[in-house]
Amino acid sequence: MAKPAIALALGSGAARGWAHIGVIDALVEAGIKPDIVCGTSLGALVGSVYASGKLDALRDWAMGADWRAVAAMIDVGLLAGGLVDGVHIVKWLTKLGLPDDIENLKMPFAAVATDIGTGREIWLQSGPLARAVRASIGMPGLFSPTKVDGRWLSDGGLVNPIPVSVCRAMGADFIIAVNLNEDLLGRRLVMEPDAKSSDVPEQSKAAKPESLMALIASIPASVQAQMSSLNFFGAGSATPGYFDVLTNAIDIMQDHITRSRLAGEPPHATVMPRVADIGLLDFHRAAESIAEGRSAAEHMLPVIEAKLRGRSRL
Repeated sequence: MAKPAIALALGSGAARGWAHIGVIDALVEAGIKPDIVCGTSLGALVGSVYASGKLDALRDWAMGADWRAVAAMIDVGLLAGGLVDGVHIVKWLTKLGLPDDIENLKMPFAAVATDIGTGREIWLQSGPLARAVRASIGMPGLFSPTKVDGRWLSDGGLVNPIPVSVCRAMGADFIIAVNLNEDLLGRRLVMEPDAKSSDVPEQSKAAKPESLMALIASIPASVQAQMSSLNFFGAGSATPGYFDVLTNAIDIMQDHITRSRLAGEPPHATVMPRVADIGLLDFHRAAESIAEGRSAAEHMLPVIEAKLRGRSRL
């Protein structure tokens, strides 16, 4: 019986993307090893690390990282088309021991990005790996775009949040999609006053950041003051802050695009980690995301295994 070529389509979702690590762990432990990996946004980051054989190093880093460790990777570049330039992230990827080029990975890989000039979907399947990942994770409004072959590229989630179509085009016989955009909508933009929270000293609140960007240590004080005056963070405000609006707008967009793309290009199996309560910028909550990814994959294992047995008999 011929073994079907198995592909993973790892979806976008920013900090929720740590769940991909748990999904991969559960699948591999069950003997379901992908032959092809495609990813969008943080799915591209996790997918590239897995395809290079360095997932253990990424898991260890993510599990041990608090908001300070993540903030240290942020380099503010307000004049570069986004709040964050991303140079430190590229250096961090290199330190993980990833190969320089996509062609040198242990399996076929593609990262999805968006040409912000034309709106076209771009599949990055060759060339510098760190640059491809940096382009794919370029969340508009937060990260500056990346120039690749004369085109300015941004987050692939703008056009293809879960790259099932890319997996199919790369020769996959069986596609497992990981959808991080299920049940995202309906959360409050502005928190109502709460007696319990009002009793908590301001210092205690600051020690437990609700979102990464509210406490980025690398932002100069003068810039932070300007951001606060413009209601960037929304903390204690009666109206939504910049990041509240940005992240919820991206959630809405990705929810609608995901539903549309999956309806026209359904995978053979879909894993849906329950990570809706993890914000786009909550990168310090990796342990929760990874655990949810593992749980969701384990729940789907009987279905995946049954379908794979059926494909093998064809």
